Amino acid sequence: MSSTVPPLSAVLPAESPALDSRKGWLAFCLFALYVIWGSTYLAIHWALQGGFPPLLLGGLRFTLAGALLFTALRLKGEPTPGLRQWGAGAFTGLLLLTMGNGCISFAQQWVPSGVVALISGSVPLWAALFGGLYDRQWPGRAERWGLALGFFGIAVLNKGGELGEHWGAVLALLAAPVAWAFGSVWGRRSPSMPRGLMGTATQMLCAGVMLVALSLSLGERLPGVPEPRAVASFFYLVGFGSLIAFSAYGYLLRHARPAVATSYAYVNPAVAMVLGMGLGGETPGPYAFVAMAAILAAVVLITRKAAGRSHDEADEPASENPTA
Repeated sequence: MSSTVPPLSAVLPAESPALDSRKGWLAFCLFALYVIWGSTYLAIHWALQGGFPPLLLGGLRFTLAGALLFTALRLKGEPTPGLRQWGAGAFTGLLLLTMGNGCISFAQQWVPSGVVALISGSVPLWAALFGGLYDRQWPGRAERWGLALGFFGIAVLNKGGELGEHWGAVLALLAAPVAWAFGSVWGRRSPSMPRGLMGTATQMLCAGVMLVALSLSLGERLPGVPEPRAVASFFYLVGFGSLIAFSAYGYLLRHARPAVATSYAYVNPAVAMVLGMGLGGETPGPYAFVAMAAILAAVVLITRKAAGRSHDEADEPASENPTA
């Protein structure tokens, strides 16, 4: 696994004069994406087990995290986004968090957290396809092999019954990385996205409001006071999963090559599966490990190909959305 993680010297363009001063932040951001983000799948599982409905969980999480970040930025003197910026943040938040994260939370009612992380790890496969639509740079031979391997891995999960028998959960889980990838590609190229952490705040605030509204319209309600572990998981998702890891991803998109930000996709599944087995009592079958090998190999092929492209991609405006 360590051979696929890019060295910090490769994170920034060679001509960047701030390489040394940014190494500490970049190392922390990579840790946040690899470990903290990988642990959020188990935290969502515990929160759902403890009484939180799936859409309401995401809505409360992102509304609170977005409100805290927005307030802190305003107190720091950051300008309030304009109407077009709010619109861009809302659209990106709809794709990434309302659809992407909402579908993941919904599916985790029936699908183990480690398997959910595996499917989420296929985001770079879809990002490569959507990137081709935008840039007219269609996947080369290595990337085509990566796409084939990745989709083979998803088929293996389905063949082995790892996705469960609830077709609503299966469809939601397959739709999540598609929405996430398209939102990432669109947001990164949108000139209307708010800059810096304000983009993260607008996405989370808008997505949180949308998820709460959708939750209430579908009749979701808290059945009572959630269990203590569920409450702790909720605040972990707010503080570590949203405020720290989501913001760290935005920092990487602004200061590192896109392939570095997507590298979390071949670490998160392993972290999530280890935590799911060790702490969540999950027992993935042999098909899950075959699928993990195929999907991780696919992501390595695609992200390594992306890392060799022109540095111009790294200089494009970036938004705080998971995955470039």
